[in-house]
Amino acid sequence: MKFSVMFVIICSWFGSLYGQAIIIDHNCTDITQIPQAAIEQAKDSLHIAYGHTSHGSQLTDGMSGLIDFANGGGLGLSLPTDIFAWNNGGSSGALDLHDYAMGGDCGYYPQWYNNTVNYLNDPSHSDVNVIIWSWCGQVDNKYAAGTLDSEYLTPMTLLESTYPNVAFVYMTGHVDHWDDANNKAANQMVRDYCITNGKVLYDFSAIESYDPDGTFFEFPHDNCNYYESVSGPLLGNWATEWQNSHTVNVDWYDCGSAHSEPLNANRKAYAVWWLWAMLAGWNQFLSAPTNVTLSVDSDSVYINWDAVSGASSYKVYSSCNPYSDFTEDTSGSFDGESWNAAIGEVKKFYYVTAVN
Repeated sequence: MKFSVMFVIICSWFGSLYGQAIIIDHNCTDITQIPQAAIEQAKDSLHIAYGHTSHGSQLTDGMSGLIDFANGGGLGLSLPTDIFAWNNGGSSGALDLHDYAMGGDCGYYPQWYNNTVNYLNDPSHSDVNVIIWSWCGQVDNKYAAGTLDSEYLTPMTLLESTYPNVAFVYMTGHVDHWDDANNKAANQMVRDYCITNGKVLYDFSAIESYDPDGTFFEFPHDNCNYYESVSGPLLGNWATEWQNSHTVNVDWYDCGSAHSEPLNANRKAYAVWWLWAMLAGWNQFLSAPTNVTLSVDSDSVYINWDAVSGASSYKVYSSCNPYSDFTEDTSGSFDGESWNAAIGEVKKFYYVTAVN
């Protein structure tokens, strides 16, 4: 017999519940949804310093390839020439992004912390208002050793209090099939901390756990291979499969992608431009729906709400935990300002967002 107790939590991109957390994940990879004005605003207002090693170069290699891809009308984009250009200094109207600004990556503590302090204390970097670090492969080991908090989360929070006019972007590590349990636990620990404490998160691991069609791969590796289980056989490579069934320079573009496939770097670039746009003030998520009601019958759960002005669509998120682990729930169907899905056997918590 099916039984489920359902609760509804409503918030705007974790805003009203968790304090304005910005979570950039696989749900933020549709580059066509970012308005031109938001891209221009990011270029006008952000001065970014990025520290990383090889895995982190997927973001910037993807960003570089995106320039010509967009110029050629890939994905149907019709934007001014070189709108996605970037360089150190922001010359010629480009985004100001200092790549490899600080040596190493955030797996090396206290070096990454000290390098950040030295960089920001240099008067020539007084305009920098965004700091972003990536991992290489150490997030698993930090978690296993019990130092992920003391050598990453706490130092990041200290930097935020020391430099209140700088946005510090947290990041999950890349997926690692060969250390699956520690990898998943470490990335979830970072994710939960950011959601609960209202941080800015670029969810590297979530982006490479889904293909562009929204298919989730529970046991992926950083090269986009996916497996049947922790110890099961290799089933394929989601990136090459998708690339082979779609048209290069129309649906995706070739670019550098350290340890991985071009499509992975494509999606990392799309997501990081969502990050830049949201840091510059673009609010892709509108105010939370109101007058939300929930009902159930023997087979389905139904959620209804009032229309939100300016909304073009809505998203429903669910979790078995009221405080974390929310993911977009694609099991149901929408009909205007209502959503329904088959009832399950476990208690779930929901919230609804409006999207413009």
